[in-house]
Amino acid sequence: MADATESQSRALLGRLRDTLAEEGAGQARLDRITHLIADSMETEVCSIYLFRDEDTLELCATEGLKPEAVHKTRLRIGEGLVGRVAKTKRPVNTEDAPSERGFRYMPETGEEIYSSFLGLPIQRLGETLGVLVVQSKDKRSFSEDEIYALEVVAMVLAEMAELGAFVGEGAALAAPHQRPELIRGGVGQEGTAEGHVWLHEPRVVVTNMVADDPVAELKRLQEATDRLRISVDEMLARVDPTDKDQRDVLEAYRMFANSRGWMKRIEEDIARGLSAEAAVEKEQSVARSRMQTVPDAYLRERLHDLDDLSNRLLRILSGQGRDTGAEMPADPILVARNIGPGELLEYGRKLRGIVLEEGSVGSHAAIVARALAIPLIIHAERITTEALNGDLIMVDGDQGIVHLRPGENVVTAFRDKMAMMAKAQERYVSLRDKPAQGKCGTVIALHMNAGLMADLPSLESSGAEGVGLFRTELQFLIRNKMPRRGELVEIYARVMDAAKGKRVAFRTLDIGSDKVLPYMKPTDEPNPALGWRAIRVGLDKPGVMRMQLQALIRAAKGRPLTVMFPFIAQFDEYREARAHLDRELQREASLGHALPESVSVGAMLETPSLAFAPRKFFEETDFISIGGNDLKQFFFAADRENERVRRRYDTLNVSFLTFIESIVGRCAETQTHLSFCGEDAGRPIEALCFAAMGLRTLSMRPASIGPVKNLIRRVNLIEAKEVIQTARDSGQQSVRPAIMEWLASQPA
Repeated sequence: MADATESQSRALLGRLRDTLAEEGAGQARLDRITHLIADSMETEVCSIYLFRDEDTLELCATEGLKPEAVHKTRLRIGEGLVGRVAKTKRPVNTEDAPSERGFRYMPETGEEIYSSFLGLPIQRLGETLGVLVVQSKDKRSFSEDEIYALEVVAMVLAEMAELGAFVGEGAALAAPHQRPELIRGGVGQEGTAEGHVWLHEPRVVVTNMVADDPVAELKRLQEATDRLRISVDEMLARVDPTDKDQRDVLEAYRMFANSRGWMKRIEEDIARGLSAEAAVEKEQSVARSRMQTVPDAYLRERLHDLDDLSNRLLRILSGQGRDTGAEMPADPILVARNIGPGELLEYGRKLRGIVLEEGSVGSHAAIVARALAIPLIIHAERITTEALNGDLIMVDGDQGIVHLRPGENVVTAFRDKMAMMAKAQERYVSLRDKPAQGKCGTVIALHMNAGLMADLPSLESSGAEGVGLFRTELQFLIRNKMPRRGELVEIYARVMDAAKGKRVAFRTLDIGSDKVLPYMKPTDEPNPALGWRAIRVGLDKPGVMRMQLQALIRAAKGRPLTVMFPFIAQFDEYREARAHLDRELQREASLGHALPESVSVGAMLETPSLAFAPRKFFEETDFISIGGNDLKQFFFAADRENERVRRRYDTLNVSFLTFIESIVGRCAETQTHLSFCGEDAGRPIEALCFAAMGLRTLSMRPASIGPVKNLIRRVNLIEAKEVIQTARDSGQQSVRPAIMEWLASQPA
């Protein structure tokens, strides 16, 4: 019986391949396919629905329904049984469709006389392109073999649509990868960029979907699998035996590569008529569909491993390696599912922008993108399946929007926006050597954030008065193993050399939460942002902190040194961390090494608890830097990685500004220097309000210094404080509307 089913499946695929090979326009091909499937499945109806946009399905071809309904009948995703298939990505098989939950009667199709219904998603690598439906008058429940046969057909249809088989004269479908696409994502790094797509991992395109000789295909699969297993074993052999985490990942790879269940499913697909490549891709599509719905993080990670392994096997089978011979464009915008910090740094400043299908605002890639001042979009769904190398792409990092192959009107509007921004930048350059002094005479010190040597040239060009935050963890994140003390001494010394006497505040290692070192075993924590991170790691495992403090002391070479400890939540943590520094200073002196000319030691205030520390804390610290990104998420109990909640809470909320004002007041009592460091410091309106609340030092990305300085020089900060106070007194939740109205009345 199984052999008969396989023979029937191969026969159907063979007829489908012959139909696709025939000359004709795309619509004619679709019409022939629906006739072929209805005939092979012995049903009165076969229909193909395809997405017109991300929410709407359109009947594009049918055998059995009224011809006039083609390109007229449309359904929203989730609407009717067809919409349910598209939404759930799972088959609907019923012998009595009208009684099925969610059934929607569409009189223009004439489908009311058909009782049984089988609908399956047309999908490629987890992306649903449409729905394939067969219907019959008689009540019948389709068998597992029939469902499987149609699943294979649906996959072939998806691949053929990807290759443009259904476009041409008379076709109602636009050619794939040619129409404009607007994709919304999240902001990883602000800024705008225009360029051409450069795929980090070029997509494997399967052109031979159907095969006549299953024995030959099984042999090809076996040879490719052997090569895959050998390559995984070779990777394992090259790994440091002490690097347990990397070994664990590769052991998982080896487990999948030797998985009998995985291979058996692929072999069954080949037996039913698919080529080896198509069979691998079919199983990869199933894994990707599961990956999108599985809530368990561990299982999702394992499905990622299987997905990556499938890509490796596909490249071996198809001969399509990563090096396709394509040349990187002069204005590359990197498109990838995700990317590590080391790989991103290899591209360096050649990139105009980055668009990721995954990622997060706190990911390593986002940290490096911010350090390099490259616009970054994250969570850009479908970008790796939609984009091709060389496509024109425009990235709006301020709005979180990607324009792929944009139309002429969009191109014109986008270029006008970039021209206006460039003109503003020219104005900011003219302010570089002028102070950020309000009309009231108040001067605000503007510093920059950094983390790489590549950042340091911006210290002079931006007009920054110093480095308010140097993220030392980047030097740890971009390596495959722990850096040595000598390497750190050299790096920190070069940073101080490049600063040319300007203040550089070195933040000690801030790891944990979303910043996990590749060579450090990640901790399984239910809420990493509130877990074992930053100074908590340093105090519990002081070896690395001591090494880093020694490196900073030696790198100073007799110059002033500024050190700040991250994520201090209570006074004792600061005292203990400072005691480590004092011991290392004594040790360096006993060894005869030069000590810094002076040492300034501070803490980052990132938890509300520290704002209520004893007065003694404020007296003992040389300075305090408000870490705005973390403080804001803890103040509002809103995870900044969670798009559903993080945008609900405005930085200019009256409660938050009042809290900032209270910190300013406590530092003023003890004459403790205070600064604000974070993304909000680089947003002109927010920076203006912080200055009005009493903050006199702000640290931000270099590109923000010009816009912030320009606005501060335009206004009277005393008047701004009065506007804020009036808004507070009137019971407004946010002062933003009042400040915006006031700014509109100010001279340009």
